[in-house]
Amino acid sequence: MSDVQSKEIWIAINTTWNVFNFRRGLLVALGEAGFRVAAYAPSDDYIGRVETCGARYVPMQFNNASTNPIKELMVLLQMVRLLGRERPALLLTYTPKVNIYLALAARVWGIPVVANVSGLGRTFIAGGWLTRVARILYRVAFSWPRCVFFQNAEDRAVFLDNGLVKAEQTALLPGSGVDVARFYPRSTDRSDGTFVFLMVARLMWDKGVGEYVSAARQLKEEFPEVRFRMLGFLDVPSPSAVTRSEVESWVSEGVIEYLGHSDDTVSIYSEADCVVLPSYREGMPKTLLEAASMALPTITTDVPGCRQAIVAGETGFLCKVRDAVALAEAMRRMLLLSPAERARMGKAARERIVREFDEKIVVGRYMDTVNNILGVQRATT
Repeated sequence: MSDVQSKEIWIAINTTWNVFNFRRGLLVALGEAGFRVAAYAPSDDYIGRVETCGARYVPMQFNNASTNPIKELMVLLQMVRLLGRERPALLLTYTPKVNIYLALAARVWGIPVVANVSGLGRTFIAGGWLTRVARILYRVAFSWPRCVFFQNAEDRAVFLDNGLVKAEQTALLPGSGVDVARFYPRSTDRSDGTFVFLMVARLMWDKGVGEYVSAARQLKEEFPEVRFRMLGFLDVPSPSAVTRSEVESWVSEGVIEYLGHSDDTVSIYSEADCVVLPSYREGMPKTLLEAASMALPTITTDVPGCRQAIVAGETGFLCKVRDAVALAEAMRRMLLLSPAERARMGKAARERIVREFDEKIVVGRYMDTVNNILGVQRATT
């Protein structure tokens, strides 16, 4: 066994779905470089798909919505015991609680960590005692990772200003990147010519679901033929989750078409004219990048993460956060553009994604970081 093959790298995140849909390119690249790879995440329907990418699955006992301190301490101790038994060479971690807990657990055994702050999460949005606790935990935990990637400069500034991480540990990434070969512009025959807005997100209030529904309700009165679609997981384990009954009531009202969730997002994007994400805060929203890669104009809120995903006035429009009236006005502006004007926006969006957000850029940065930490020389051609 070569030195590289003796090293197992774990990709740790709060759902196996997330590993498959957001980190598949990195997982495959690590395997192709000769590393053994494991996906460490709670069990869901995507275990088999991750394993087909060459990864070993390691189950994580984890509840993302729990705030019970005794239960959370037990989870942390389980992680410490598991890492002591398995001894991976390196952990690549994502999402707030996974980042914190595994940095603490890995430190016990001296296992290096690369963390990715893909957004500040509800604790930084909501405030209160949870925010104070989270900042204390980050300050302790993030003294350990060899590198902490951020997806926008404003999130990095929050961590630096609050003394949660040292500047020399940090680096910026262009989100999770986009597979531009998969998400490319395509035309779909829609003979009725109906304009379609699409929101793609986990159905949570802090993603702006309520504002989207309210804006759709306003616009339906003026443009009854326009369609408003939503794609995303229901029953999300979060205090911010939208209930199934609420979605069903919007569908019954005739204001929203709920598409469920799907891995074939390409075909769903291809049937839309504009993608909308009125989120309260993001790291770098993957859905906006995917839509832009398919040459779709987008509308989002003027908040960290979201504002970096577009060029206002060139690839889409920004609106005020938590403001359904402002969102409806931005959507109205999009509706009133000519097809040629929207096409120019979409073309500019696609060119920007290829130039700045190609998944290969993100994977390359990770591979350089992994090789530097593990002392592996990259092959040159």
